[in-house]
Amino acid sequence: RESVQNALIVDGVTKGLRESVKRLDKREALLCVLAESTDEKNIVKLVEALCREHGINLIKIDDAKKLGEWTGLCKIDKEGQARKVVRCSCAVIHCFGAESQALDIINDHFKHAVTADA
Repeated sequence: RESVQNALIVDGVTKGLRESVKRLDKREALLCVLAESTDEKNIVKLVEALCREHGINLIKIDDAKKLGEWTGLCKIDKEGQARKVVRCSCAVIHCFGAESQALDIINDHFKHAVTADA
């Protein structure tokens, strides 16, 4: 979540399926975040296939509303709570912005995943 929000600050996040697929196909993506709770299962297959084909790291989360909140597709009320959250099936990070501990954790996770597969 922290990495997505850091990327939002530098306008490094593409939201929505259509724009995300364009970024994935052009190989401009550094990381893809996919919500598994999408109504259409072909969306999940398409994004997984593009990420696998182009060697782009993929993180799956359970809820599309959670991804919508992470990517800023909501209103924040006076108490700081997210209201009117819009669902987001897919988001692509093409610029992480500032280095952070969360980014280091993500990078370590994918390094260990690659060594385990080899």
